Amino acid sequence: MQRALLVTIVASIVCAVLSCWLVLIGWSLMGDAVSHAVLPGVALSYLLGAPFAIGALLFALVAVGAIGVVRNTTQVKEDAAIGVVFTTLFALGVVLISKFPSQIDLNHILFGNLLGVSQSDMWQVVVLGGLAFVVMIVKRRDFTLFAFDRTQARAVGISPTFLSGLMLTLLALTTVVALQAVGVILVVAMLITPGATAYLLTQSFRRMLLLAPAIGVGCAVVGIYVSFYLDVSSGGTVVLAQGSVFTLAYLFSPTQGIVTRALRRREAAAV
Repeated sequence: MQRALLVTIVASIVCAVLSCWLVLIGWSLMGDAVSHAVLPGVALSYLLGAPFAIGALLFALVAVGAIGVVRNTTQVKEDAAIGVVFTTLFALGVVLISKFPSQIDLNHILFGNLLGVSQSDMWQVVVLGGLAFVVMIVKRRDFTLFAFDRTQARAVGISPTFLSGLMLTLLALTTVVALQAVGVILVVAMLITPGATAYLLTQSFRRMLLLAPAIGVGCAVVGIYVSFYLDVSSGGTVVLAQGSVFTLAYLFSPTQGIVTRALRRREAAAV
């Protein structure tokens, strides 16, 4: 239980911080692509008895590189390149798992296996998550300028190409960190929902960077305890908690909530 909680909290913090930039840049689909594309890497790691993070990180970087090559060397648009690459790699993973069903538990890969987290898995998540978090904090100003105005970033001597590559590498690393917690299918929720929720709650990016991990950690704790007492999927309950908070922000956000805005319009009409 303690290992599961620690792994989920680390994954939630790293994913939530990165999600702020992904939401602003419009790379949510890229997060979806990378999270699915790691499946063959995870399958091969299980087959070879290697740490799953090695295979997952390798295929995540392959997916990011392949999407960039297809996008830059053809007239195919980015969303189409993402769709082709991630579905092809995901299909490769499904084929590998179907070929070697006895060695691999598909549910653990797709939906995570928090109760089966070993000591080595835990330290693997902590080290990789800590590395990704430190890089994001050190480069936060550059990433923010890159997200809002790439022309200005280039004008002050910052390379948008380098930052784009660095952020995609962090996306691959963060996906690997979150895999153990929620699995391949639900990683994308952790990479999008906290940032999107914080975006609804504040117009300050600095506050957004604080709100998103706070939401992620809160939902992780609630989700883990709910899954423990109800004996249900821990990854599913964590993501459901995040979805519930997003729904509340969508309805009652002080600036963008649809209920809040409706009440203001009614008050204005009554004056």
